[in-house]
Parts: sequence; C-alpha cells; structure tokens
Amino acid sequence: MNKMLKTLVFAATLTLTPLMASDGYVNKDVLISAEDAIKLIGKKDVVFVSGDSDDVYKLGHIKGSVEMYAHHLHHSDITGDMHCEPLYRCIDDAEAYIGSKGIDNNTLVIAYDDFKGPNATGVYSFFTSYGHKNVKVLNGGRSAIMAIDPAQIKYDGLKDKIKEIKDGTKTAKNKLKDAKKGTITLSDAEKAEFEAVMKNASDDEKKIKAEMDNLEKDLLVVKGDETTEPKTFKIDKDKIDLSMIAGKEELKHAMEDILKSGKNSKYVIIDSRGMAEIVGERKMDNVARGGHIPGAIFMEWNKISDLENRKSFKSAKELEEVYAKYGITKDKTIYAYCMVGAGRGSEHITALQLLGYKNIKVFTGSWDVWGNDMNLPLKR
Repeated sequence: MNKMLKTLVFAATLTLTPLMASDGYVNKDVLISAEDAIKLIGKKDVVFVSGDSDDVYKLGHIKGSVEMYAHHLHHSDITGDMHCEPLYRCIDDAEAYIGSKGIDNNTLVIAYDDFKGPNATGVYSFFTSYGHKNVKVLNGGRSAIMAIDPAQIKYDGLKDKIKEIKDGTKTAKNKLKDAKKGTITLSDAEKAEFEAVMKNASDDEKKIKAEMDNLEKDLLVVKGDETTEPKTFKIDKDKIDLSMIAGKEELKHAMEDILKSGKNSKYVIIDSRGMAEIVGERKMDNVARGGHIPGAIFMEWNKISDLENRKSFKSAKELEEVYAKYGITKDKTIYAYCMVGAGRGSEHITALQLLGYKNIKVFTGSWDVWGNDMNLPLKR
C-alpha cells in the first residue's frame, strides 16, 4: 500500500470511526469497541479523554489521554446560575478549556471512564452539544483496553506469579518467625531449608519485578499526570446543537404538564440519582435544597450500565426491557437529570440514543440549578 493510500485509509478511519459489535443498537456509531479503539492510541488527530476525576486519572489512564472530569464540565456559580444555559459552559470558556486539552476541530475524541459509562457519556454530551460530532464513547472504558492489551495481560500474569510465590513461602516465613520468637525449635537443617526457600523465592521475585519494570513502558494504561500541548478549538455558533440538552425553563414546562396530565403527558423526566439524593437525605455541596423534581421517574443510572460484564451499556434488548418496565416510550419527549447533567443524566440520554429515541435531552443544570432556585418546586 503506497503512502497516499495509507493516508486516505487512516483519514477514513477518523471520519467514519471503527464500530463495535452493535449488540442490537440502532445508533451503533455512538460507541467504539476496545478492539477498534486500541488501534488509535497514539495516532495523530485522535485524543482519548477521560471523564473520571483527576485522582482516578492519575492512578491509571490510557496512554496519551487527557482528563476532563465530567462533574466539572458544567459551569455554574455558587447560586447555581449557569449564565449560558442550556450550554454546559459559555462559548469562550468552552473553547479555551477544550483547546487547553490539546484538542482542535479536526480531533477525533474518544471519551472513556473506568468502564461504567456515566463520566464518558458526560464528555460525549459536552462535545456534541457544541457541534463537535467526531466523538465516540469507548464501551467498557479503560478496563476494556487493559483486558486486551498484550503487555497488560503479561504484566498481570507476572503479578499473579509474585502472589503465588508469596503464598508459597508463608509456611517457611512463619516457621522462621516462630523459631526466632522461641515458640518452636528448629534443627539447623530445618532452618537452612526454610532459609533456602525464602532466598530462592526472593531471587525469583526480583527477577519477575525486573521483568515487570521492563514491561511498564509498553503498557497502554499508565499512571501519572497529564501532559498536553494546547491547541485552538473554535465553536461555530451555527453548529451548536441544542437538540439533546435542555435548561430549567424547559424542564419546568415538562414538569407542569406531567403534574397536570399524569400518564397522558407527552413528557417524561428521569431522575438518575441514588435514593438518598432523591429523597433529600443527601444534600450535595453548594446546593441549598435536597429532593427531586415533582413528577420525575426514579431510575438510577446503574440499571442501564452493564456492571456485570464491565461494559458501559447493557445490550439493546436489555435496555429496551428496562425502559419499557418504567413506561419510557419513543412517543414521549424524555429528559434526564442527575447532579450536574454530565454523568448519570447523560448516561440515560446516550442509552436512549443508542436505541433510536429521538426526543431526548440532558438537563444540563440538573439538581445543581434546580435545587438552588427557590422559585422552583421540589418534593422529598
């Protein structure tokens, strides 16, 4: 293959983006599999973006990736005013922040988190709302990459060997310790035998650790701080996409219709938080009130994340079944919220997008905005 053809093939890869096995999804191009994503690590014009917190990022992130903590993508002041709602941030702020992460308008963004999905979908929602459509969610996140990285597999195997060695020397170690305490008596021969076991184990462990140290440079998930070279990212106001995000006035209108029309309402509001937040028992920092939006359906985000198989989403069939159970159908306009929108709320909206739902929106202000506005009703 000549150089020109290789360039064209890679360009097509960035534009179309490798797809994962569909699992029955209608909009399967939202996701990218670990098998396809792993081929793009380190490629030009591709940036992996971790939606997890800085602390989690430092403990383990995909090599060359940057951190954009989903919980911090939504910008509001201490009173819960977002200033440019329903946008997560005002345009100039968003441009500067995205550019500071080494991302420009030609970048393919691959959003990921540990594996659960909410923080990755927060990044996905953030970028698509500003009209940047070249963005995918890595299904299974960091864990999925680690599971197929040959260096990681070998590294983990060596860690298991060290554990086996330590387990195998417990008897000898305990015998020598007891003999030193005087609780048992060992003959010189027995003592020498146990010391030989310990020495051989120590030598084996040193060799394995040296091999692990050598392998670390090849690992695709690494520890440490972020390193980036800033770029320029420009947001075209005409391309901003408000079709999948909503502000508090829109939510207020939906709530009023739900309270008036009940099951006949054309709206659904999903509260994706945990029960302690929903009932107001747990009140988050900087939010004046705890509780939930009246008329909301309680459907915690983990009902759609495939935690058992360490995937960001359950299969289409499983998702359809769980949404049907809660009466969430395609003929409704559906809103989802959590604490800040980018995260548990966006997990629902992305799942519904996978299923082909059309009228779906993240309440970008979520409880941070609603709970701080004393003019808005709530229930506990």
